Amino acid sequence: MIDPTVRLADRRDADDVAQLKLLEAAARAALVGQRGGERWLIEHPEIGEQWVSRCDTDDVWVGHMDNVVVGYMVALLGSDSIIRVDQVWVTPEARELGFGDALLAAAMASARERGAVAVEGQSLPGDRHTKNLYERAGIVARLITTYKPL
Repeated sequence: MIDPTVRLADRRDADDVAQLKLLEAAARAALVGQRGGERWLIEHPEIGEQWVSRCDTDDVWVGHMDNVVVGYMVALLGSDSIIRVDQVWVTPEARELGFGDALLAAAMASARERGAVAVEGQSLPGDRHTKNLYERAGIVARLITTYKPL
């Protein structure tokens, strides 16, 4: 059994930044063709070259095995004291090993220490992995948004 290791991403670590770019590209590619994926991609512009500044302003957590980052989470603590999971991705090879749970637990613990009172996240309709992650953490749907292009 693997004991998932998570930590805040280090903006000064070129490997962290490079791996975040690669993981984000894989996460975005996986959304193409998924129900709701195209819309999500429009609403969430690629971070790409801005990872260094995002690591400074947001909680960017990485899950890693040795020196390889296998997952990440971007969490935003709003002025309303609610932490919002903006992005979460774990490589398919590292799924079912607890990295998503560990990333979410670390982000929530950090936010709680800073006064957060709740956590919110989003998942696409067919994204069972993310839905399961939230359900295991006790995060339940409060709103379902529908969409149809005209």
